[in-house]
Amino acid sequence: MDNRTLSLFLHLCETLHFGRTSQAMHISPSALTRTIQQLEETLDTSLFERDNRSVQLTKEGVLFQQYARESTSLWQNFRQSLMEETQELQGEISIYCSVTASYSFLHTILSDFRKAHPKIGMTLHTGDSEEAINHILEDNDDLAIGARPEKLPSKLNFKRITISPLVMIAPLNSSQYKSPTNNWQGTPLILSEKGLIRKRVDTWFQQKNIKPNIYAQVSGNEAIVSMVSLGFGVGVIPKIVLDNSPLINQVKTIDHKPALKPIEVGLCAQKKRLQNPLIKALWDSLSNS
Repeated sequence: MDNRTLSLFLHLCETLHFGRTSQAMHISPSALTRTIQQLEETLDTSLFERDNRSVQLTKEGVLFQQYARESTSLWQNFRQSLMEETQELQGEISIYCSVTASYSFLHTILSDFRKAHPKIGMTLHTGDSEEAINHILEDNDDLAIGARPEKLPSKLNFKRITISPLVMIAPLNSSQYKSPTNNWQGTPLILSEKGLIRKRVDTWFQQKNIKPNIYAQVSGNEAIVSMVSLGFGVGVIPKIVLDNSPLINQVKTIDHKPALKPIEVGLCAQKKRLQNPLIKALWDSLSNS
């Protein structure tokens, strides 16, 4: 059995849910099931009790969980001793960020780092920036680029990359949304369905004692730009998203007062993961860039 199999087994021990483990470990549910079945066949014992509603470790599964933890710990210590011996870091780091962040920040973060550590591989997962913090809290990735929440969880470290204002955008060739400040109830809004930016927009309207006319709630700031460019309404996005959008010439910014509080964009990681020499090397390199 290899370390990948042990890692899948240990993650399943924590979640006791094949769907969540397959998603977090980037493996199909059927492949995960086959891996566990092959492991059980190798050990000639059942490690999990499964039915339609729950998954539980067997007594043998609990014993093997201890072995798997000790085995992976020994392997990691051995790998680290080799790296210290050769003074050359090698392995893999996983990073989560939005599509915008991938071409806005990754080149700056990784260009010099890759030259210094050519044997460290990178796995990049992209998605809604609002999910960045959750990806780190749920141990789905080593590092993430996202917005700093109003209250940073105690188990996380955050390193600022930039600050981006929040801008209000409207379709370029539409006069309908020239001055929505005079008619918010009649102005369709396209907003993030959740997250920090949505909270700030909701607070902004509450402070002005306005009930907004929400036309659509979407995942991802890029989707907001797309819908606004097609004339569906007005949206709120970070300026950095607009600056890097291929649709920048299809929308326009409109005045809104008072200004929305900007977001702080940065690199995020669990404190415990920064003990890993690979992750710490990338984390430290950012302060030197």
